[in-house]
Amino acid sequence: MNKMFFPSREMVEQVRKQYPVGCRVVLERMDDEQAPPIGTKGTVRGVDDTGSVMVQWDNGSGLNVVYGEDRCRRIEE
Repeated sequence: MNKMFFPSREMVEQVRKQYPVGCRVVLERMDDEQAPPIGTKGTVRGVDDTGSVMVQWDNGSGLNVVYGEDRCRRIEE
């Protein structure tokens, strides 16, 4: 059975500072059958209380980047 991991409030705040609303990101890894292709860019809509980055992907997808599982990085455009 998988044990759910939730980051501390401090860690969530750190993620929020790293990925402020409106910044641009590129997807590096997402373990989901419906994930956008690796390399897809998107705009951050926020970070939820579990540390997941909420992204509006340029291809129309709205899947979150799950903290500790998926990976994106901030980009400058």
